[in-house]
Amino acid sequence: MILRKTITAEQNGNRLDDAIAALCTGVSKTEARRIIDRGGCTVNVALVRVASRAVKTGDVIEIGVMEAGRFSDLVLPPHALIYEDSELIAVNKPAGINSQRTPYQLKGTLEYWVTEYFKAEGSSEPARVVHRLDRGTSGVMIFPKLRQAAAWLSARFQDGLVEKRYLALVSGRPCQDTWVVDAPIGKVASARYGIVSAGKASRTEFRLISSNGELSVVEARPLTGRTHQIRVHLESVGLSIVGDSTYGGAVADRMMLHCAEMKLSDPKGRELRLQAELDGSFAQQVSSSGLQAA
Repeated sequence: MILRKTITAEQNGNRLDDAIAALCTGVSKTEARRIIDRGGCTVNVALVRVASRAVKTGDVIEIGVMEAGRFSDLVLPPHALIYEDSELIAVNKPAGINSQRTPYQLKGTLEYWVTEYFKAEGSSEPARVVHRLDRGTSGVMIFPKLRQAAAWLSARFQDGLVEKRYLALVSGRPCQDTWVVDAPIGKVASARYGIVSAGKASRTEFRLISSNGELSVVEARPLTGRTHQIRVHLESVGLSIVGDSTYGGAVADRMMLHCAEMKLSDPKGRELRLQAELDGSFAQQVSSSGLQAA
């Protein structure tokens, strides 16, 4: 829930956490401080993380109030950092966490974890989110260390010069071992996309890796970068991803979609091949179903 309030003359000069507690019914000062600390508060659209900041009449504050127990900090094991050089790092993003800041949080996102990692390495550079994975998707995410690296990395994604390989566990078995979905994608609801004639051109190559008849492991190579592209294209051919409730997937403890590999060339022409292993939940589901993911 997003709450939006304007500071009144009565609250002029007060601390931010006191003002929030006074203006937002049901939000205590302690909870206000938690919201501010995790990055769920803006003042006049700017993120503020200092509870003692003074507010003034006319300031517009917005806070993201999360359900009790939903927030958790992000702690990654050392092996989650899958690549590092002088210009970028690559991280194996876990499923169930956001790639970047939301109106509810900065802490607990991969963006925040990378910023803190840079700080620990002695860098004051922010984490620049050049590309994203959906909250439910795991796998390779690349972060530039410097502004110049962000520019060339962003250009490679925009120009389609990053090869991406995903693994998906789907319900059913495809009718063929390889196929292509070439269908435009557009928004059809607030958080849902679909194939629509007026949508953006979208193309994905698919390959069957293994199947037991009821479940299949499929390799997906998106040749364009549309929101929910793989999920929409698989649903369109009757192969919803397990755990993807938005697109009719069977119930599971996570969405079974994983970015297993990205390949690109750096400015010096050196090829980078960045790979991320399946997490325990995905790997266990594949193994217990008698399937293979490679």
